[in-house]
Amino acid sequence: MGSLRRGLDALYTAGGVVAAFFTITILAIIVLQMLARWTGSTFPGAADYAGYCMAGASFFAFAYALNHGAHIRVSLLLSKMGRWRYWGELWCFAVGTAASTFLARYAIKVTVESHRFKDVSQGQDATPLWIPQSIMAIGAVLLAICFWDHLIRLIFTGNHGIREDLVDQSHAE
Repeated sequence: MGSLRRGLDALYTAGGVVAAFFTITILAIIVLQMLARWTGSTFPGAADYAGYCMAGASFFAFAYALNHGAHIRVSLLLSKMGRWRYWGELWCFAVGTAASTFLARYAIKVTVESHRFKDVSQGQDATPLWIPQSIMAIGAVLLAICFWDHLIRLIFTGNHGIREDLVDQSHAE
């Protein structure tokens, strides 16, 4: 079980690294677009590419952020629930798991349909839409895996294992 835990944590960390790469890529695109303007040339599709990278950065960061307790949660309400806290956390993780699974399913479905219909972006570059959509779909699947992971941990161990919350709880006691 320890190797599975390390593997999942490594997967979430890899998502964070990929998100950082997309964030740096946004910076590079902006700098290249500035250089193109200063030299009198154009960088067709730069705004579209930056948008695709923003989606990639966001979706790949979701699982990493959830695993480290960086998502906005209802911790204030949960901390006031006393002996009912477990049930509140269970409800929150169940809703998050259902929503993220729904999102992942339809992100994959839209990506497959875009590939099948050969959809392209409306920008100057005419990028096949399945490429940026697949980045979003992979990030959504990663988030769903993370929610399932923490929900199952909560059910079987009574502890969801989100690191940041564990640190906060130890200081509160």
